[in-house]
Amino acid sequence: MTSPAFPEPPPVIPPTSIADVDAAVARVAAKKDLWLDVSIGRRVELLNACLRGVGTVAEDWVRDGSKRKGVAPGDPLEGEEWLAGPVTTIRNIRLFIAALEANGQPPPPALKTRPDGQVVARVFPASLQDKLMMGGITAEVWIEKGKPPTQGAIYRERDPKAKGKVALVLGAGNVSSIPPMDVLYKLFAEDEVCVLKMNPVNADVGPHLEKAFAPLIDAGFLAIVYGGAEVGAHLAKHAQVDTLHVTGSDRTYDAIVWGSDPEEQKRRKAANDPINTRRFTAELGCVTPVLVVPGEWSESELNFQARHVAAMVAQNGSFNCNAAKVLVTAEGWPQRETFLAKVEETLRATPPRKAYYPGAQQRYQAFVDHYPQAKALADKTTDVVPWTIIPDVKPDAEEYALRNEAFCGVLAQVALPCTNAADFLAQATKFANDTCWGTLSTCMLIHPKTEKENRDALDALIAALRFGGIGVNVWPGLIYGLVVTTWGAFPGHPKADIQSGAGVVHNAYLFDHPEKSVVRAPFVIKPTPAWFADHKTLADLGRKLARFESNPGWGKLFSVAMTAIKG
Repeated sequence: MTSPAFPEPPPVIPPTSIADVDAAVARVAAKKDLWLDVSIGRRVELLNACLRGVGTVAEDWVRDGSKRKGVAPGDPLEGEEWLAGPVTTIRNIRLFIAALEANGQPPPPALKTRPDGQVVARVFPASLQDKLMMGGITAEVWIEKGKPPTQGAIYRERDPKAKGKVALVLGAGNVSSIPPMDVLYKLFAEDEVCVLKMNPVNADVGPHLEKAFAPLIDAGFLAIVYGGAEVGAHLAKHAQVDTLHVTGSDRTYDAIVWGSDPEEQKRRKAANDPINTRRFTAELGCVTPVLVVPGEWSESELNFQARHVAAMVAQNGSFNCNAAKVLVTAEGWPQRETFLAKVEETLRATPPRKAYYPGAQQRYQAFVDHYPQAKALADKTTDVVPWTIIPDVKPDAEEYALRNEAFCGVLAQVALPCTNAADFLAQATKFANDTCWGTLSTCMLIHPKTEKENRDALDALIAALRFGGIGVNVWPGLIYGLVVTTWGAFPGHPKADIQSGAGVVHNAYLFDHPEKSVVRAPFVIKPTPAWFADHKTLADLGRKLARFESNPGWGKLFSVAMTAIKG
């Protein structure tokens, strides 16, 4: 999977000149109507070529990303970059190929209708290999209430009079698979040609994507440009750009839609007078709550879930929109103090990461300034933001830690005034929905015995939670990585209060009306999950998963399994 002929990207990618940006937009705009007429067969050919292309650049892609994040060559943490970059992108391409080969309407493994009439599609596992790869893990896509589980509208309802569109994709800087996967969704799920502006933080990924996606670029259906706010602002108001998509900050969204001046934003929101009226989909982060349902846990279960929570904080240096940000427990849970101590102990033993994402130090300091009781678990340096616990945060919507996404390794602890599981589930629903900012992701940890005793209450909680991604005994990052699930905010945010955004990506079954995705896992997942910070064979596992996802086979699955067991 190496690419010796492809030159290493320069340490800093210079911004694309405005003249060249305009030329790139014009090139893509000239092909927007033609893209609508590209047959499914030709689209599959393009995707297969891109699949091979990603395989060609994967090693170099991972090498550059690991270097940027301060991960030494050969360190198991290289595996994070494999999973967050090539592996997920390859899986996305492969699943879109399968969806198109089913004429845009791939049959989900199962459909059911809930008593309230809402349709739920099981999307994982879909095969014996899925079951063996992730034993006991299941995933569902819930369809919006009152809507049918239709799929692939652009392939099912072709309008011969439709006009093509140019989508501007503003790439995220934290997870390197986000820009290519957002592009794939715009092209193959929403039928729009793309201009991708790379984020300056991970601009080094751009040249790899240029080679991997060369078939789309050479055909004029995709262009990749570079630069910061100036280039982004120019593109956002470009006359030939029809729609926009961003994975990033709600502040970026507001600046584009309502203007960069805070007073102007306030005035325009009040008057419902946006500057930019284009269709704008977005994934904008979340203060992700982890809901710990009280129960009777064994010592080994306490230890596992402490590692699990620590991993939700530490993965990718905590620069994830789905990182654990609030640990929610029941005040009267007899094992509460023991569990919190184990989480602290595990985080303290987790080596700190390079704070590679701009602004981390300032965001961290703001949290420390708001909470004098904050407990840093390592020394703060110019390169490191330490894992930090903020105990005794009140379950109050005005709390800074519940209204602001830290986007660094800060974990707030909240206790709800209850003792038993039934009361906690009722209170946790309201707390997560109404007190924590954002609707992107949440998860709960619940013992199987507790779940059995409170099955109806748990079902009511999942149904009532207004989040686009819900994990039961699993970090919501897996919802992102499965790709068969949807990824995005719970629907319904108005432009003036966008919070976690609008629209979805991934959605490999191409559902027309998804509401949220729910992934369930065993209480103790075996072998060690790939997102755990202490995974011993993660780099090897990442390489082998990339080979497997490119072309699944039983021999490759066996190799993946043997490596995973050693983790």
